[in-house]
Amino acid sequence: MQISEMRALRIFYTQIHLFNPKRHIPISPSPIISFLSHQNPKISRHFRSTYNLRTQELASLDADCPSSGSDSNSPEAETNSSTRRTWTVFDTDGIPYSDRQESGLRRGAEKNEVSVNKGYGSAGKLRSGGGYGQASSDSGFVRARKKGKKKVHWVCSECGHSEGQWWGACRECNTVGSMKQFSEGESGNDGSRVSGFEVSDNVVRSWFPEKSTEVQPLRLTDVNRGVNQMNWRIPLHGHFGSEVARVLGGGLVPGSLVLVGGDPGAGKSTMLLQIAAIIAEGHDIGGSSPVLYVSGEESVEQIGNRADRLRIETEDLFLYSSTDIEEILGQVHLLSPRALVVDSIQTVYLKGVVGSAGGLQQVKECTSALLRFAKKTNIPVFLIGHVTKSGDIAGPRVLEHIVDAVLYMEGEKQSSHRLLRSVKNRFGSTDELGIFEMSQMGLQVVSNPSELFLSEQNSDSEILPGLAVTVIMDGSRSFLLEIQALCVSGSTFSKQVNGVPPGRADMIISVLMKQAGLKLKDSGIFLNVVSGVTLAETAGDLAVAAAICSSFLEFPIPSGIAFIAEIGLGGELRMVPRMEKRVHTLAKLGYKKCIVPEKAETSLATLGFERMKIEIVGCKNLKEVINTVFV
Repeated sequence: MQISEMRALRIFYTQIHLFNPKRHIPISPSPIISFLSHQNPKISRHFRSTYNLRTQELASLDADCPSSGSDSNSPEAETNSSTRRTWTVFDTDGIPYSDRQESGLRRGAEKNEVSVNKGYGSAGKLRSGGGYGQASSDSGFVRARKKGKKKVHWVCSECGHSEGQWWGACRECNTVGSMKQFSEGESGNDGSRVSGFEVSDNVVRSWFPEKSTEVQPLRLTDVNRGVNQMNWRIPLHGHFGSEVARVLGGGLVPGSLVLVGGDPGAGKSTMLLQIAAIIAEGHDIGGSSPVLYVSGEESVEQIGNRADRLRIETEDLFLYSSTDIEEILGQVHLLSPRALVVDSIQTVYLKGVVGSAGGLQQVKECTSALLRFAKKTNIPVFLIGHVTKSGDIAGPRVLEHIVDAVLYMEGEKQSSHRLLRSVKNRFGSTDELGIFEMSQMGLQVVSNPSELFLSEQNSDSEILPGLAVTVIMDGSRSFLLEIQALCVSGSTFSKQVNGVPPGRADMIISVLMKQAGLKLKDSGIFLNVVSGVTLAETAGDLAVAAAICSSFLEFPIPSGIAFIAEIGLGGELRMVPRMEKRVHTLAKLGYKKCIVPEKAETSLATLGFERMKIEIVGCKNLKEVINTVFV
């Protein structure tokens, strides 16, 4: 054994009582004691006594706050005033070591810079660059507790898609370089994070004090008892209100949270301002009721100018411009409205939440606050949401899961027509579709939506070949579409398709060549769907084939004939869903004949379409269709 190791062991056994501070063993008055490690002689350990510092501190406290009725010279006082000595372990750089065996810290924790507040052996706050927080002084040694790790997200700045790690391109919208780092840090005055539920609960608690009976589970029969389902919803009067109520499932449900999305300029703000005016008029309750319209994008004067253009004159429609959720809910508390409109959810924020308005966490917490508020107060809330370049609601995907209904406003820039479609609806069907027309007076209801996509001069089909009509379904609505075809022999273009899926068009052309015997190989074929609509369902297959045959044979299809069927690879005609509703739409619009599959003819014969003066002709395959129409 080397001499240096023997000296280290001698010093260690001399000072072994320092590792057990509970034992009252006289110690050396030396303030610093050191020894060398026998495992690594280059590293020395230093033990510093804080007995004198602790004694002076307690003496100063006793002088400031003397205890009454006690004798400081008594043995009990001497026992109470005696202080247990505590020790802090330092390395050669003056950095304290922690008790790794008890705290379970990593070996690399020695490299972190840890500083102790006044009172070396007492419990204090530790400032650590490696994630160590509150210090502890159990058994006389200072230990650092490990903080929780910060949760890091990588959020796409274009579509709001979130990932747990960084990617070069967003896997949702495929945008390169759009992934930004987002850390969920602690916020708030006291270091605690603020949530949307807490904000809404504070407002609601001051409004309606929560009773113990309200939080108890209720039987289903008790919940539904006394509730009239016919009068449960808030009705929307007028032609415009009836069209919106159709999409919502029959009316506005009290306490529901409805999200409305759409492209910029589609008419979202105009539509909600008209809805707010209808609710404020209060036709169903026999008097007006207050409705609050909050905008974070426009001033009150700008909203009022739009209301004048729409000729909204109700006195109980209140306008407010703010972006603070707590301030908005405070105004709702004072007004007690029948409905609330927030335009838009990407512009409002909560003060205690990390991030700016429109961020991932802000949108989530603001929506949660409004959801909680709507459920507690039974006040319906409308939200307007921005959309990304791909057409999805901007922000986290969880936004669409939180709300009760998601409505999309669709419309082409070149067209004045707008379609209101329900994507999610907890209180109704998602098959409904609302059709409006944008005018100077706002959104107006289309009188006959079935003829929306028909050309103005449909009677010209008696002169122009290559024009056929079919019926498509969008939700519960039926629409008539015109299919145009042009066959040019010797054309340099083999095929050009607009509005029809290219794969579907190739299949129909191949079936006509193989099964019907048309020699279309040397002809250029051009297909087009009128009004720029995309033919997404297979019910228009027969109309596409009829239009190609009409143009190739140069035989115009007589007006008043429609085609509804799917074409198989063998040239046979197949059934499509809701055949009776499609034929009923044709009968109302005055069509005289409808070509359908043979199986559909037998099922439709019992519905009494003969009284509506429409002839239903059933065919097995394409050859029978050509012989029926073009011969």
